[in-house]
Amino acid sequence: MNVQRSAAESAAATVAVPEAAPALDAADHGPGHGTGLDSASGRKGVGRGAQLVPVVLVVAGGLSVQFGSAVAALLMPRAGALGVVTLRLAAAALILLVVCRPKLRGHSRADWGTVVAFGVAMGGMNTLFYQALDRIPLGIAVTLEVLGPLALSVFASRRLINVLWAGLALVGVVLLGGGGADRLDPVGVAYALGAGAMWAAYIVFSARTGRRFPQADGLALAMVVAAVLSLPLGIWESGAKLTVPSTLALGAAVAVLSSVLPYTLELMALRRLPASTFAVMMSLEPAIAAMAGFLILSQALSTTDALAIALVIGASMGAVRSQTGPRKRKKKEG
Repeated sequence: MNVQRSAAESAAATVAVPEAAPALDAADHGPGHGTGLDSASGRKGVGRGAQLVPVVLVVAGGLSVQFGSAVAALLMPRAGALGVVTLRLAAAALILLVVCRPKLRGHSRADWGTVVAFGVAMGGMNTLFYQALDRIPLGIAVTLEVLGPLALSVFASRRLINVLWAGLALVGVVLLGGGGADRLDPVGVAYALGAGAMWAAYIVFSARTGRRFPQADGLALAMVVAAVLSLPLGIWESGAKLTVPSTLALGAAVAVLSSVLPYTLELMALRRLPASTFAVMMSLEPAIAAMAGFLILSQALSTTDALAIALVIGASMGAVRSQTGPRKRKKKEG
């Protein structure tokens, strides 16, 4: 039970993007630990320009994820929400299998159980999120989805201050739902909240998978599990539409933009960036999503929506800071 709780705490404190969670675990516990920007020796040897490089990588990863989601929304009229999920997961699985070439032997039954749970969480998260994206604006969908990791962070911390951050996020959700029951599709909202719950489960199992499998092997295998689970649903909804060359090409683009590229960029960033700083930057995902929705999908947000998103972002940042602060003090005292 203590092992499970420590995994949840370390993952939830970061409120990390799903694909970066194995990399985050490696960054916190691997050979490069202690070489981030908060290291005194690192500050002496690294110039201001070099310090900005991991920040740029994280921002680029966030842009890639959310603009990939916008491209997925454009693809939905051709392939349907379930078809887009299948294309994204299948293409990402193939790419990761080729790049990582994970070993299939030498793993225990518990290892495989963990990676299967990780894949189920991944598939559920993507399926529910794209169903939400088919019904509500991208920025609002991501804002509601991020409540899952935020709730995990609050429950794992058991600190009173995080109740305040949870309340702030709740105010943001109330504002998003204001203006009449017909303003937002309630089914889309439910899907987005469900995706958030699956995101929280994803973070926990991602942390466990990162401890059981080297490098990104667990991620590659979990992506295969998610792709296999989504395949029947995609075929049922879209059938032969999935084999159209232009649709396949756009599906591959979504996979690269939403999975492969951001994971690579964030892995590079986490080698030089403290996990707490990374997590705070990831809290900006709803704002990036709103920008992508506006630029690509012409989804303009009202002033109230923008305020609501800002409240959820502030709550996420506060929850991260309130957890990482005590840890830094303990390290200094030790």
